Amino acid sequence: LVVGGGIVGMTIARELRQRHPQTRIVVLEREPMCGLHASGRNSGVIHAGFYYPADSLKARFTREGNVLMTKFCEEKKLRLNRCGKLVVCKTEQDLVGLDILLSRAQANGVPVHEVTEKEAKEIEPRCQTHERALFSPTTSAADPKEVIHAVVQEAVSTGTTVLTGTRYLQRSPASQGSVHTVETSQGRIESGYLINAAGLYADKISRNMGVGANYAILPFKGLYLYANANFPRLRTHIYPVPNLANPFLGVHFTVTVNGETKIGPTAIPALWREQYNGFDAFDFQEFFEIIVRQFGLVINGGFDFSRLAIQELIKYHRPTLIADARPMLRGLETTDFDIRGKPGIRAQLLNLKERKLVMDFLVEEGENSIHILNAVSPAWTCSMPFAKFVCDKIDASPFVSS
Repeated sequence: LVVGGGIVGMTIARELRQRHPQTRIVVLEREPMCGLHASGRNSGVIHAGFYYPADSLKARFTREGNVLMTKFCEEKKLRLNRCGKLVVCKTEQDLVGLDILLSRAQANGVPVHEVTEKEAKEIEPRCQTHERALFSPTTSAADPKEVIHAVVQEAVSTGTTVLTGTRYLQRSPASQGSVHTVETSQGRIESGYLINAAGLYADKISRNMGVGANYAILPFKGLYLYANANFPRLRTHIYPVPNLANPFLGVHFTVTVNGETKIGPTAIPALWREQYNGFDAFDFQEFFEIIVRQFGLVINGGFDFSRLAIQELIKYHRPTLIADARPMLRGLETTDFDIRGKPGIRAQLLNLKERKLVMDFLVEEGENSIHILNAVSPAWTCSMPFAKFVCDKIDASPFVSS
């Protein structure tokens, strides 16, 4: 039983079907269709894998995921925009971070080229950088909705059952031995093995099953602005050198699969899990828990949460968000980006003991269960090799191997 029909849950179901063609696989998805949260709201960038330390799961899976996601799109005849990516320096201080990214690219075996300011302008004439930049030729873009739709279609056609509009409620007290009896909004389901890929709700489900007590989801809201029809299209993605102490890549220019340009995303602390618009999906208990958690980080956090929150909250103001991107692009006007895109929520995991954001993927195992607690960006790019990693753990578990 897979709980969560996003890209992570569906690629795990896909990998399980390939390994165990006779096994009954059921996916629970709380929404009317799969991919309505992060899996359908992300930037659509297929990352190359040079942001992360070589010994991290993110580095390994992004490098492999770039190849596998590109191949999947080609085989399914999905749209691809092989536009590449420039990483530019806003100031002289960014040169240190640029060198770190270059060294990580080399350590990870990812093709990245160091370019001069002149060479960067040959790639995108309007870009601005201080002295140097990096160019990633294998970074591209696809449509997240097209991808999740194709994965779901493949899963259903090969015999996987996808139950949409079905919420996980709790593990029933009636569960006995190695069998999980799960209570859902559509009745009880018995399962020999449970995979928790519930994204924003993964921590709730893991705790319900006695796993992951030291962790909790701390949601962050990502806002995007789209360029209007008068804005000349960019040739490539343009990213800043990020603050490598945080798991966010900073506000950047993304070229979509159809050539449109957008600015974003922000990393604004959200006050409840689905704080997309106004008070939609407001949950007082979630609101209270998250506010208490955030206040604790302000008082005694393992990182500068206060500074991050202030820097991000002001980006609700459209001119401020655009101003953050202005140093990367010559001639950028506030009037160029006046269309708000669909916001997303990042299901970022917080280590409650260390009071720090978890930087890498995190998976914990329970009794006949496995829980994907932290699978944030670039999880969309990483989804296929990450699914193999999770399924290796499942196959090695005593329940399955026996």
